[in-house]
Amino acid sequence: MAHIHERIDFTVAVFVVRDRRVLLVLHRQLNRWLPLGGHIELDEDPEQAALREAREESGLEVELWGERPPTTGNGTRALIAPRFMDIHRITDTHEHIGLIYWARPRGGEVRLAPAEHEQIRWCTAEELDALEPPVSEAVKWYARKAIEELSGLPADHGSGA
Repeated sequence: MAHIHERIDFTVAVFVVRDRRVLLVLHRQLNRWLPLGGHIELDEDPEQAALREAREESGLEVELWGERPPTTGNGTRALIAPRFMDIHRITDTHEHIGLIYWARPRGGEVRLAPAEHEQIRWCTAEELDALEPPVSEAVKWYARKAIEELSGLPADHGSGA
């Protein structure tokens, strides 16, 4: 886990959607249902972090959803913008700036990362209210928004790459 500063870190959250269901994990240490995600390492950009975290935590290769502007040129690489961003307090003296992505699975098989998670499961929007321990209102909102926005899209709609 890369810490760029004692007071703040940049992180990614990846809401993967398939068949009107979102993939969530029950985090072992936090005992909370969360999307896939984690810290952006010092040697990677946010897209690379999102793809790596999804693969490490679920076994899936994913495609990030969004538009890549056609502005890549000498010394510049255009990135897919996160769908949302937030800042959330971790401790009294440490915060995370979260880059929140939508994604679709492209390959691989879902598997649990037992060192980090107790469970992994696909959830419908309705099932979010019944999970134990309860899902935070923020995670529910993002999960439902991802399901709403990614359901019914053609299979080739994605990164715009």
